[in-house]
Amino acid sequence: MPKAAHFSEQVVQTAQQIVQKAITARELKTGLSVIISKECGVSNEVTAKTLNVGVATVVRMQRRIRDQADGKEEEKSSWGGRRRQTMSVEEESEFLRPWVEKAETGGVLVVPPIRLALENRLGHPVAPSTVYRILARHGWRKVEPDTCHPKRDPQAQDDFKKNSQKSWKKLTS
Repeated sequence: MPKAAHFSEQVVQTAQQIVQKAITARELKTGLSVIISKECGVSNEVTAKTLNVGVATVVRMQRRIRDQADGKEEEKSSWGGRRRQTMSVEEESEFLRPWVEKAETGGVLVVPPIRLALENRLGHPVAPSTVYRILARHGWRKVEPDTCHPKRDPQAQDDFKKNSQKSWKKLTS
């Protein structure tokens, strides 16, 4: 059976303060992750089941409280971000430059040639969604046709509606 985690009194006091001042359920669970382990003498697995979180989450919560009790500054979480990037944002911008110039002169941006060029540059196949994410990251968006023609004339449309025949007549030959 796994051993129970050991905590100093300072860590337990910090956890109790967190529980007393908790506003969210996450803050409450963070404080309880230490208190349950210490007071009940149970392992992190049992604590995780009790709090309905994963064991790794309990360990992270306990480490956060230990760091807080030791007076260490809380580090920014390393979760999120572009973990599997193939190019930096600057490299992507450089890669898109020819298409930007083409689009500025009135050309239409089409994804398949960009995808092919990206595959050639990287040396391996990429999903179309990769190209769409790159374009979105650089401020591009898909332009869809508007619901009405830009050169329409609302007055002419109203005149047509008023002056057109009300019913169809059968042509006789």
